[in-house]
Amino acid sequence: MGDEFTLGRIFLNLLIATKWTIILSLIAFVFGGIVGFLVMLMRISPIKPLRFLSWIYVEFFEGTPLLLQLFLAFFGISVVFGINLSPLAAATIALTAFTSSFLADIWRGAVEALPKGQWEASSALGFGYFKKLRYIILPQAVKLSIAPTVGFLVQVIKGTSLASVIGFTELSRAASQINNVTLKALLVFALAGAIYFLLCYPLSVWSQKVEQRLNQQT
Repeated sequence: MGDEFTLGRIFLNLLIATKWTIILSLIAFVFGGIVGFLVMLMRISPIKPLRFLSWIYVEFFEGTPLLLQLFLAFFGISVVFGINLSPLAAATIALTAFTSSFLADIWRGAVEALPKGQWEASSALGFGYFKKLRYIILPQAVKLSIAPTVGFLVQVIKGTSLASVIGFTELSRAASQINNVTLKALLVFALAGAIYFLLCYPLSVWSQKVEQRLNQQT
């Protein structure tokens, strides 16, 4: 049976699985970005209880392994709430929480990296807190955060490989399954590694070019 798997067929099956790696990465990044933005607003809020709650959230999900978070989402929710989640749903929850915590910290760092004079200048203009953020602070923070944000997207793409432990079939799990049939470990995992590289490297290059372009405009 292993002889039936030619190089072309192995590569085609890996590409099919890559679709799910991309989908899961996009889901995690979009939902993680939304939650992360809200958590970031809490982190820089003048309201101490909000800052404290967001600090706990970020510290927990940054301080625990993604693998553990996947197990908690897949098995923990089932045990505590009696809800049986599909591997995709559990992976979405875990990766969203994981992604949002890091993005919140990246974006908070970008905001806090701005000179305090920017806040003072916006106060002199008579702006309220949210107008300061909208018109003065966030537009500048976006420029500072582009490179680390895209860099973290690369980590999210690679992190989706851990979803295989709860039965979600993405690129890594597909590679393991194909290897179990073909017994061509070097070929299969080399191709999988090449696909991951082709997904991640262009993002890194793009982020650097965008950052350079924004620096030239300032």
